[in-house]
Amino acid sequence: MKTCTQCILPETFPGIKFNDKGVCNHCLSFKGLTILEEQKKEYEEKFLALIEQRRNHGSYDCLMAYSGGKDSTYTLQVLKEHYGLRVLALTLDNGFVSDIAFSNMRSVTDKLGIDHIIFKPRFDLMKQIFRRASEEDIYSKKTLERASTICTSCISFVKFITLKMAIEKRIPFIGYGWSPGQAPIQSSIMKTNPSLIKMTQKIVYDPLYKIAGDDIKPYFLEERHFEEKDAFPYNIHPLAFLEYNEDKIYARLKEL
Repeated sequence: MKTCTQCILPETFPGIKFNDKGVCNHCLSFKGLTILEEQKKEYEEKFLALIEQRRNHGSYDCLMAYSGGKDSTYTLQVLKEHYGLRVLALTLDNGFVSDIAFSNMRSVTDKLGIDHIIFKPRFDLMKQIFRRASEEDIYSKKTLERASTICTSCISFVKFITLKMAIEKRIPFIGYGWSPGQAPIQSSIMKTNPSLIKMTQKIVYDPLYKIAGDDIKPYFLEERHFEEKDAFPYNIHPLAFLEYNEDKIYARLKEL
């Protein structure tokens, strides 16, 4: 079924029409579309300027949080081939990643010529946390507005392991493969703030510490990391300011 490349309305929607780029008449009539395109251009130019300032200052230019899904895989390709960055991919193995997913990730990183680290926390620890998370809401209601208790626990490991590695390796950018709707233009390029990160970590760290104690310490930032303010990277979401076309994405992924 044909869907709009901008808003994904299907061809069965009453009165819908598509232009040659697959954009529907409702998107084309939206007055904010021109402004949105101008914002995309503005943020990409900002990213290009940052690349020129920070490229080649260390072993890698960008650390990619790589799940192996279509968005993170396409983002990985964009960072390497479109922007020419030296990328290090990092995958968290939470014990539930399939063999097929690992095979696909290996194929992609090999073909793109990208170093890939698979970080696997102790499975007994992950099981302990996931079991408790399945039984009760260990986080505040505000924290759980965006994701379930289990997902929040898992993504917290991803976020802070990735950030910790970027700080220690002095990697200036962390890339995420979120879809445009998940990452608004305004948050597509953000300098991580140590004070804010410290508060954010505490929100998830304290409940996890009550479950597993000191065993969770290796996966989170320590006080010494917060003292290295200049080492905190930018978070980037390139798919938020690049043209996002699912057909193009799937076509490129088939090549990989």
